[in-house]
Amino acid sequence: MLNNAMPSQRLVSRSGFCIWLTGLPSAGKSTIAGALVQLLKERNRTLTLLDGDVVRTHLSAGLGFNRQDRDINIARIGFVASEIVRHQGAVICAVVSPYDAARKLVRCMVDKAGGDRGHFVLVHVCTPLEICEERDVKGLYAKARSGSLHGMTGVDDPYEPPDDADLTLDGSAGTPEASAQLILDALCRSGLLG
Repeated sequence: MLNNAMPSQRLVSRSGFCIWLTGLPSAGKSTIAGALVQLLKERNRTLTLLDGDVVRTHLSAGLGFNRQDRDINIARIGFVASEIVRHQGAVICAVVSPYDAARKLVRCMVDKAGGDRGHFVLVHVCTPLEICEERDVKGLYAKARSGSLHGMTGVDDPYEPPDDADLTLDGSAGTPEASAQLILDALCRSGLLG
């Protein structure tokens, strides 16, 4: 029986956690998330990656880019993340999430699902706007600057930098792997990753 097992034979429980990468479009969130996935796999941690672009085509198909729809999109991603954390899973979310109130709501959802505070780790990828525009493979910034695209975060729609980021990274400095290592180090220091 499990109750009579020696301490070394007991199942080791793992804490669930959510790494939420926020920043301007083309800041490097998805690239850093991909590097972090590899580092966590090396530590035998199973995880889920929720990338903003992929979620938009599936979970949030049909939503627009006005504030209400963006908040609904973030709440949906936050709900999925909180359910993963509730079941001791690890999840990485790479999402622009431009509005502070929506991010704070997700932090509350995830921390509540984890049973206490600290299961939500907010990472602000604060790459300068001019670098994001240079990197933009989709051409969204150029369309917004020409007036053919409206509601572009960082151009004619605000990005509210977080005042409660657990970690701030400049996506234009160093490599994505180095940024991912900084996140991994923060997870270890917090006790979320052994």
